[in-house]
This record gives sequence, structure tokens and C-alpha cells, in this order.
Amino acid sequence: MADQTTRLLADETVLRRVAAAAFVGTALEWYDYFLYGTASSIVFNRLFFASKDPVVATAGAFATFAVGFLARPVGAAIFGHFGDRYGRRNALIITVTGIGVVTGLIGVLPTYASIGIAAPVLLTLLRILQGIAVGGEWSGAMTVTIEHAPAAKRGRYGALPQIGSPVGTLLSSGAFALVALLPDESFDAWGWRAPFLAAFPLLGIVLYLRWKLEESPVFRELLEKSEPARFPMGRLVAGNPVRLLTGIAAALLGIGGFYLLTTFMISYGTETLKLPKSLLLNATLAGAVVEVLILLAFGRIAERFGSGLVTVLGGVLSAVFAFPVFWLVDTKQPALVVLGITVGIALLSIPYAVNGPLLSELFPTDVRYSGVALASNLSGAISGFVPLMATGFLAASGKQSWSVAVLLVVIALLTALGGYVGGRLRLPDSSVSPPEPPGRPVLGKD
Repeated sequence: MADQTTRLLADETVLRRVAAAAFVGTALEWYDYFLYGTASSIVFNRLFFASKDPVVATAGAFATFAVGFLARPVGAAIFGHFGDRYGRRNALIITVTGIGVVTGLIGVLPTYASIGIAAPVLLTLLRILQGIAVGGEWSGAMTVTIEHAPAAKRGRYGALPQIGSPVGTLLSSGAFALVALLPDESFDAWGWRAPFLAAFPLLGIVLYLRWKLEESPVFRELLEKSEPARFPMGRLVAGNPVRLLTGIAAALLGIGGFYLLTTFMISYGTETLKLPKSLLLNATLAGAVVEVLILLAFGRIAERFGSGLVTVLGGVLSAVFAFPVFWLVDTKQPALVVLGITVGIALLSIPYAVNGPLLSELFPTDVRYSGVALASNLSGAISGFVPLMATGFLAASGKQSWSVAVLLVVIALLTALGGYVGGRLRLPDSSVSPPEPPGRPVLGKD
């Protein structure tokens, strides 16, 4: 009995170490990525895209924002292949290094006033490299966490890497909120660079934790039984098209909806409603604080009711409250603006809380890293265009926010559908390759 207790405690210690490494890494990932989104709204549109029309400048900044998302499926293919063939740990060390280095380099990039057209070109190139690295980061962190966690605790441990998102938001928005206190001249000259340069010391902390990370026991077991697939991505796409589409839909609200209520909302609030950028940044901070609580709570709830049902709930609630969220922001009353954005972020965080377990259980072990990476990053590639689409909808409707609310409703309902189908396509824990013939899904408790 004593030996068994010691082993259980050792396993729990390893699991906590894995969860910590996954959480800190995803926090850096989303800090870097959200930093770019915020900067697109209030910095890059002015300093890197020379246009007297603010709509054109903002569209140009959001276009580079979207390009990073297009690069993410490329990163998913590269690191999904690497993670399924050579191990989750090694892939995670490479991805987080790429993210940190690229983000720091953005902080030293000359502006349009200094080097002309080369400035947006270099910015776009760095954004592409950032997108490739991000394409393998979250999926690897989530895969290794879920594969270490016992089935009964996947909800709570799967929520921990997700907390990296609001923490990344808090860090990035908080960093910009601080430098936004500077005079405009100082902010434009050097203030906006400081949050990007902070990526370098943060990277050192993450690398220390990742280096001590243990390989997934599920992956080690797979290696003992058989050779890894030579082309995991090919096997994934050929054998799991419905699962891929389901994963894309299930992840859409947590990514695309979030960027709509943060990146786009900051632009909408400052450019159209003429609200101070500090108010929008503070509203995003409030939403991020509430999101942490939502992620922890619904991770636990999913252990009882299933990740599919939780995803459906979050999608439906987000659709119902889409219009009220924009009505509150349109009042221009500071308290109501903060309330609207906070409520919107809280509701879309419900399906995001269980995204990891839902996607991980959609795919067999031998192609799981590739499956989670491709599904989440194809969803991310679509989501990267959400701020740009919302800007277009707003312009086409004469700057009426109802048009953007409709877009949020569509995204939310697609995620609800993904959760419903995903709950019924859940694979057993022991799966190595799809055990069922096409058209006969394995039913799970969801």
C-alpha cells in the first residue's frame, strides 16, 4: 500500500509539473499573439501602414494579423508531424523558442517613417514566422497535458493550458495599458516596443520549465507497441475528415469570437465610438479575469457532464447574448462597456474551457498531435480573418454594430454544432488508429 501511495504521489507530481510547463508556455504564446492583435489596433495601423484613411490603415494592420493565422496550419503540419513521430516534448521546446524570439524581434523593427515599405514587409514576415511557431505550440501543450492526465481529471487539467489565454491577455493588455499612460510622442517613439521586448526574459523562464518536461506516457507506450506513422498528417487527413471538420467548428468561438470581442472591439471602440483606448484595454483586462474563473469552473463541470455538452451550452449562450453585448458597448457608458465586453468574453470562454479534452479525444494517439494541431489551427486561420470580416461588415452596414453581432451569432452556433457532434465522436482512451469503419462513430459519455 505504501509503495502504491508513493507511486500515485510521484505521478501527481509529474502531472503538476507537466501542467505548469504547459500553462506557462501557452501564457507566453498568447501573450505574444494577443500583443500583436492589440498593437494592430492602436500602433501598427499608424506606424507601419501609411494611409490618410484610418479604415484603410486599420484594414492593412488586420490583414497582417490575419496572415499569421494563415501560417498556423503550416506550423500545425510541421510540428504535428514532428510531435507524432519524434515526441511531444521536443516539439514544444522548438515552438516556444520560435514564438519568443520572433516577438522580441518585432520590438526592434523600424517603422514606415524610417525604412518605408520595408517596414510592413518585415512585419508581415515576422508575423508569418510567429504563426508557424504558434501552429504547433498550443496543440502540443494540450496533447501532452491530456495524455498525462487520468480520464476522470482531464477537464481540470485540460483547463490549465487554456488559462494561458486570459493570463496572456492580462499580460499583453496590462503591458499596453501601462505604456499607454505615456505621452503620445513617447508611446509612438519607444513605448509600444517595451511589451514586445519583454518576450525575451519570459522565454528564458519557459525554456527552463520545458527542458524538465517528461515525455507523454501515452506516446512512450505507442513507441513500445509499434513504429510511429511515417506521415501522420496524411493518415490523419485520409482517415478522419469528419473529425477534423468537427474540431474546427468546436474551436471557432473560443478563437474567432475572442478576437472579435478584443482585437476588433478595441478598433471599433476607438475608431467608430471614439472611446479612449485605455477604457477598451481595461475592459479586456476585466474580461480576462472573469475568463480564468470560467475556465476553472467549466473544466470541472465537463468532468461530470462531458465536454460536448459544455461546448453546446457555451455556443448557444454566446449566440443569445451577442446583440446585448454590442448594445451595451454602443451606450458608450464606461461601466456598461466593460460589462458588455466582460459578459461576451465570459460566455465564449465556456466552450474554450473544454476545447482541449474535446479535440484530444476526437483523434487516435498516433495522429493526435497532428489532429489537434490541424483542427485548432484551421479554426485559427478562419478566426484570423474575423476582425477583418467584422470591419467589412461594419463598413457595409453604415457602421451599425448589429452586422457584427450577426457574425458573432453565426460563429457561436457553428461551435455549438461542433460540440454536439464532437461529443458523439469521442474515441476510447486506448485507440491508436480509428477503430471504427467510416460512418460508424464510437459513442462517448458526452
